[in-house]
Amino acid sequence: MDSSRYDLANVSLAEIKTAIEHLSFEERAELAAWLHGWKDDEWDEQMKRDIASGKLDDVLREVEEDIKAGRVRELP
Repeated sequence: MDSSRYDLANVSLAEIKTAIEHLSFEERAELAAWLHGWKDDEWDEQMKRDIASGKLDDVLREVEEDIKAGRVRELP
């Protein structure tokens, strides 16, 4: 695909979703694989830094306590 022919700056998320709905199964599988391999975005990178620095230790400890106490349920 020649991306120089497309001006995606004005494409809405709704338009992208509609376009995806019109893809074949094979094209959707290719898109899913591409998205899965996409480099982590800025938010993911910040989360990794926060975890490494210990900023989330208290939150993780609280989650572990909730799990042990049975205060967590499976998502549907």
